[in-house]
Amino acid sequence: MPYSNKKLLTRFLKWRYRNISNRTFIQIMSLIVGFLAGLVAVTVKNSTYFIESLLKKGIVFSENQLYFILPTIGLTLVYLYVKFIHKEPLQHAVSSIIFSLSKKRGLLKLKDIYTPLITAPLTVGFGGSVGLLGPAVKSGSAVSSNISRLFHIDAKTRTLLVACASSGAIASIFQSPIAAIIFAVEVFTLDLTMMSMLPLLLASISGVLTSYFFLGNEVLFSFSLSEGFQLKDTPFYILLGVGTGFASIYFTKMYFAILSLFKKLKSPKYKLLVGGIAIGVMLYAIPPLYGEGFGFINNLLDGDHLKALGTTPFDNYTDNIWVVITLLFGITIFKAIAMTTTIGAGGAGGVFIPTMVMGSTLGNVVAKVINNLGLGFSVSESNFTLIGMSGLIAGVIHAPLTAIFLIAEITGGYQLFVPLMITASISYLITKNALDYTIYTKELAKIGALLSHNKDQMVLGLMEMDDVIEKNFRAVNPKMSLGEMLHQSVSKSKRNLFPVLSDDKKLIGIIVLDDIRPMMFDTELYNTVFVESLMHAPPEVIFYETDNMKQVMKKFQDSGAWNLPVIRNGKYEGFISKSKMLTAYRRKLINYSQ
Repeated sequence: MPYSNKKLLTRFLKWRYRNISNRTFIQIMSLIVGFLAGLVAVTVKNSTYFIESLLKKGIVFSENQLYFILPTIGLTLVYLYVKFIHKEPLQHAVSSIIFSLSKKRGLLKLKDIYTPLITAPLTVGFGGSVGLLGPAVKSGSAVSSNISRLFHIDAKTRTLLVACASSGAIASIFQSPIAAIIFAVEVFTLDLTMMSMLPLLLASISGVLTSYFFLGNEVLFSFSLSEGFQLKDTPFYILLGVGTGFASIYFTKMYFAILSLFKKLKSPKYKLLVGGIAIGVMLYAIPPLYGEGFGFINNLLDGDHLKALGTTPFDNYTDNIWVVITLLFGITIFKAIAMTTTIGAGGAGGVFIPTMVMGSTLGNVVAKVINNLGLGFSVSESNFTLIGMSGLIAGVIHAPLTAIFLIAEITGGYQLFVPLMITASISYLITKNALDYTIYTKELAKIGALLSHNKDQMVLGLMEMDDVIEKNFRAVNPKMSLGEMLHQSVSKSKRNLFPVLSDDKKLIGIIVLDDIRPMMFDTELYNTVFVESLMHAPPEVIFYETDNMKQVMKKFQDSGAWNLPVIRNGKYEGFISKSKMLTAYRRKLINYSQ
């Protein structure tokens, strides 16, 4: 930053501290962050729609039915951008935000602002089967994080403003301010207090107004509720809840299974080639997998399943409703595959909107099956399409309240609150019991970076191991005599614990002062007793790369030790003491609670 600008910022900060209270400043910042996040969301949407319209109207691919090669072109452009400009692998949007909040004090890089604005439209605009919500949230959160850093905002407030950015982005895309607030609470495990509620509300409103300003009264789903909740349909909503629950488990497991296959392909070029071919084959057979899928959902809501399916190799058979049901069920199965393949091949996008597409299809399929079994039952296919979305969101994201309020808000279907609650809660319960973690949180849980509404786990997750490692222990060599150890280490140390290290700094044992106390004053033993005969194994060892703070606390509890050695890259790093760890925990808990 130029000196003149830095001086101006300093003057502004001094003026702010004197004239604006911290609470008022946070509220002002939440409005600004909400507006900027909404602007980011609008930019992502419009950039994507511009690319789509350019490809459909200005290029002959669609006329010649060659659209299925477009995703490969988009993935290639993303690959070139990542290799020559971004220069590091793309990360899952929401997971990277949670990791930032947990381990990086809410700090996101400056390039996280513009990279999603480039890679997501290229991926989705060229037909990649992913969503835009995740990239919009990532970019908006990066804007909030960097503004917070600029104004010297503390880490806890920065976390709140990052959540405000996500609310603003979601409210802008879906025009659903309440669901946007709930998403921030459920996914980012934010404590919903009056201190956090008002900034989230202001950011959400700001995001919605931004969307209205730039996009007008354009609605995401053109749907008007014609049939409300009927008690006789309750068993079918329960059935849909069970179906979406198992579909959520399938979606999540398929996601990790396909990503693990792509990880075996070390070269990004091979990933691009394999992924591009796979997506092309799926799109040729199932055209609705192309792009985000909002048009597909709208066609289902309008009751036009033939338009939703588009031109397929099976057009001659779509007069048979069971063929239509089979094709729609195929979309349910392959949407998760197409989405994960796009991400595995190097594309940028989110999982939230593909979840909605899969849920809407499954809900429509269930309704069609009920209506065509010939048993005299009749349910609203459009209602089941909506409620299916809610069930998949609740199951896949583990966010049932977000699912309920989102579908209710974006459709104006508050009359469906009861069936939404039935289906979403059943789906959530089934998935939660089957899967401990979601697509967003599984990898984070492995490294101890998972945020939680459990305050103890949250505080442990926020703690850093580097902050509690102590290195003022005097090491000894196993070949040292007792006399050498006493004169070179014990007499010069303020600690009662001595790590025994090999010549290459590997830990081979420890000696506690109590081990040598009986022989310290027996000079006859100084030259006849050696360290290697006195040392013993530590009660437990902490591994820097793999152990998180929750595991460290458990090792202290199980071993009963007061000090445990830390191994980093196979070598001795230092010790963690229980007293220092508990002190750091108390300080972090106080800061978190405040």
